[in-house]
Amino acid sequence: MRAIFTFALAVVLAFSLAPRQAAAASPFHIIATTTDIQALVKAIAGDKVEVESLAAPTQDPHSLELKPGQLMRLHSASLVVRIGLDHEPWLARAQFKAPVLNLSENVGLLQTETPRLRVERQSHVHAFGNPHYWLDPENAKAMAVALSQALGKLIPAERAYFDANRDLFIRQVDERMVTWKKALAPYAGTRIVVVHDTWIYFANRFDLSIVAAAEATPGVPPSPAELARLYARMREAKVRLVVADPNSSDSLVRQVAEHGGARIVALIPSVGADPAARDYLSLIDLNVDRLVKALH
Repeated sequence: MRAIFTFALAVVLAFSLAPRQAAAASPFHIIATTTDIQALVKAIAGDKVEVESLAAPTQDPHSLELKPGQLMRLHSASLVVRIGLDHEPWLARAQFKAPVLNLSENVGLLQTETPRLRVERQSHVHAFGNPHYWLDPENAKAMAVALSQALGKLIPAERAYFDANRDLFIRQVDERMVTWKKALAPYAGTRIVVVHDTWIYFANRFDLSIVAAAEATPGVPPSPAELARLYARMREAKVRLVVADPNSSDSLVRQVAEHGGARIVALIPSVGADPAARDYLSLIDLNVDRLVKALH
């Protein structure tokens, strides 16, 4: 009888403790709007959380259509981390209760003086400042600080772990910055044309000069008159490079380079958009290397 009672008691205790143990083992779930944020969360949080990106690395993040499964995961998220500004207009249509960390509030922004509406009264994508700020490694350091603070509030017991990873990431950026700047120093002041206005932060950090963007409105092909003005400006400014993104029109890039007398270089704006861009540091490594090879 005592053996039966002991067995029954063990079963009851096992079932009563199982939910508590499962809950303790369940990781916190972080939703990032981009793979770049996802990579930074991984660098700071390690294996203490699960993190997923809503946008694929080669996807246009401005026009994302959330799938039902993504909406469900948003509802159960512990934290949502976003680029902010007007980079994810679709996020306002999603309903969820998780706190939101807007990383744009923690960095130095460029092009904040851009008019809210163009002359033709069409909304401008970068109306609140250019949102591609993660491509400046100094901004990535500020983003890491904001993430470590938010994660420390979410999981106080792991605050020291997050802070240590943040400090390691910042040291790694500082060490790589010496290498990156040395590699690009011979090309300081180089004039470039971009297809989409993605690279202002990167160019500003590494002393490159953006003369113009081929697409005045992202995703809208320039008119023949706009192209003619662009070609003349490129020849006058002696532009050396046309910078293409993964989603740039190949025909437009070739046309601009040919008529403007410049070379083409394809840069990668997001982690995962190229196999070599495995994380944030290798993303910048890759772009610096491609620029050096194109300018050499």
